[in-house]
Amino acid sequence: MKFLEPFFWACLIPLAASAQPGDSVRVLAPVTVQAPQVQTGVSAQRGVRDFTIFEGRKNEVVNLSNLTANTATNNARQVLGRVTGLNIWESDRAGLQLGVGGRGLSPNRTASFNTRQNGYDISADALGYPESYYTPPLDAVERIEVVRGAASLQYGTQFGGTMNFVLKKGSAERPFRFTTKQTYGSWNFFGSFNSVGGSVADGKLRYYAFYQRRQGDGWRPNSRFRADNGYLALRWRLSENWSLGAEATLLEYVAQQPGGLTDAQFAQDPRQSVRARNWFRVRWHLFALTLDARLGERTALNLRTFGLAARRDALGNLSRINVADLGGQRDLIEGRFENLGAEARLLHRYAVRGAQWHLLVGVRAYHGTTKARQGLADDGSGPAFSFVSPDYVEGSDYRFPNDNLAFFAEHIFRIGEQLSITPGMRWEFIRTRAEGYYRQRVFDFAGNLVADTRVDEQLDRPRSFFLVGVGAGWRIRPHLELYANATQNYRAINFSDLRIANPNFAVDPAIRDERGFTADLGLRGQREGKWSFDVTAFYVRCRDRIGLLLRADQPPLYLDYRLRTNVGDSRNLGIECSGEINLLGGSTTAANKSASLNLFANVAYVDARYGRSDDPSISGKFVEQAPPLLLRGGLQGAWKGLRGSVQWSYTAKHYTDASNAERSSSAVNGAIPAYSVGDVSLSYTFRTFTLELSCNNVLDAHYFTRRADAYPGPGIIPADGRAFYVGLLYQMAEKKPVRVLPVQSFRN
Repeated sequence: MKFLEPFFWACLIPLAASAQPGDSVRVLAPVTVQAPQVQTGVSAQRGVRDFTIFEGRKNEVVNLSNLTANTATNNARQVLGRVTGLNIWESDRAGLQLGVGGRGLSPNRTASFNTRQNGYDISADALGYPESYYTPPLDAVERIEVVRGAASLQYGTQFGGTMNFVLKKGSAERPFRFTTKQTYGSWNFFGSFNSVGGSVADGKLRYYAFYQRRQGDGWRPNSRFRADNGYLALRWRLSENWSLGAEATLLEYVAQQPGGLTDAQFAQDPRQSVRARNWFRVRWHLFALTLDARLGERTALNLRTFGLAARRDALGNLSRINVADLGGQRDLIEGRFENLGAEARLLHRYAVRGAQWHLLVGVRAYHGTTKARQGLADDGSGPAFSFVSPDYVEGSDYRFPNDNLAFFAEHIFRIGEQLSITPGMRWEFIRTRAEGYYRQRVFDFAGNLVADTRVDEQLDRPRSFFLVGVGAGWRIRPHLELYANATQNYRAINFSDLRIANPNFAVDPAIRDERGFTADLGLRGQREGKWSFDVTAFYVRCRDRIGLLLRADQPPLYLDYRLRTNVGDSRNLGIECSGEINLLGGSTTAANKSASLNLFANVAYVDARYGRSDDPSISGKFVEQAPPLLLRGGLQGAWKGLRGSVQWSYTAKHYTDASNAERSSSAVNGAIPAYSVGDVSLSYTFRTFTLELSCNNVLDAHYFTRRADAYPGPGIIPADGRAFYVGLLYQMAEKKPVRVLPVQSFRN
């Protein structure tokens, strides 16, 4: 531990040295440090914003107000199209769930990212089950912040980094502002988004609320869905130095699952469905309290307390997709999540030889409990989410308590006006437990139960570790920066996956945590309203990577299935390039009436392979869910009130398991063939009304982005075909800007 002492002294001494007698607390100088905002779809942050250090690391900020895209259906392919290197699953209607992975990491419910809303967790369990069943409606999102693997020191142990959805705030210029948007589209899609916001009590109380309804029938049969999403945010200015916020989010949706297809079925007709009794239900309730305080000219405090009370239920036939559904009782997998956490961040700034240095220290405490049960439900076809024997389910009944305590610190040292060095560390304690039972049931060839054994189990896995990292930035010119960083990463195993009875899927009981690091070296530049670019070389090293292997049952069946285990060591290396230029030199903001035409493009090359492995056949194979090439590009233009965009995306062939199988009889393993898809969106604004038109998958390409081992499959999950949408937006006009309260400079 002695090697950490110099770092601790470097962090603590400036705190004491900067406190001087007679310091005044009346002058509230802002602590936000960032580059000028580029009026393009994606920009990069520098310095500190919202108690987050962006200095010296790969980051992208998607400014939704500068995009012309189909936000009514949460079209991630369009909205995140300018973020390099993202593999996006397109197996969910109307964006009910987001599936995004980067740099060769799995997109499964964005679990490789630490996913947040306004800075707090929104996933099921950040450690034990880091999957996100809730995605904020993009009509309510102001910006999306994506920080790559170097974010592990500030946000926790995910190799992908963090993805933070920052929602809009109520109007600061008027007491009431109303917005409504109604969208209709293909396959009976209807979306209604309505919001109110404003500032009252002489600006001391700011509020924002929205309600969204989405419903439709889906591209394939047996695909209807309905989703309701509500949100309320309040922020009180208690004094010039203190503000308090409260947020509540509710999401409930029910979706019928059309199931997967075999390769032959997909080739015959990708719109067909061979499952009519599968359903999925989510109830997601999030709560948060935040406190911002100025403790002096140079010091600020942020406290985030957050909680989750949620459940998700998957109902249907889990048998292999090449076996017909002949009726009978269905499987029900029930998950309940009850989490409570708090994060405190202290930000201190001080001057050394005229340069601004920043120290960020924080602590996180978190407790989550996942309750997972699996058993038999009725033999009907509707969404009846209840067990036949609720007191003693036939599959498994488990509690997974998780405890997490973490301390972290990062410091920005600025040397002159050009160079910055940002070292950091994080100490993490994790305790993952499992309490419950599973049942081993054996049937004969006639389907009769011949053995039923209950196995009780208790598991306890406490561990603690340090992560360290360092980043650097060199400001070559005012609009040109060279950056580099290297950061350790760690990904905890998910006990909640261990006892799912699934004929397509099995988990190694000796599965271990992943360890490794990420490194970036990049050059980026941006000129406000004119151009921006970012070129990054990256390296992701993972030891004991958790992945999927293709295995077969014992004779006489020989049926194949996926085994989730520590496949071996892997390394993902590659290069990401992105650029955007305004060909006419104007601005793309709606308020500017001049013409503009932006050309944007990005390319990501990833060579992701396995090295050491206990299975010799895996060494040298491609890592699953890692497309070697991703290409995206397009045009976005504006002229007076008219805006439009055309976007094209290409994803190269890749594999779904570590053995690189081309296909399997059950279709849960196999290749994902290369595919390309195009999108067009238009909008016209007249006074307070905006008409929006969009066409997704213009060329009606037939393709798929994933093979599922369970819901919403199993098997191939086809992506949607060509779809048209039309929407009408009304929003009350804003007044002229007024002075922003000083306390809000921490969060705005």
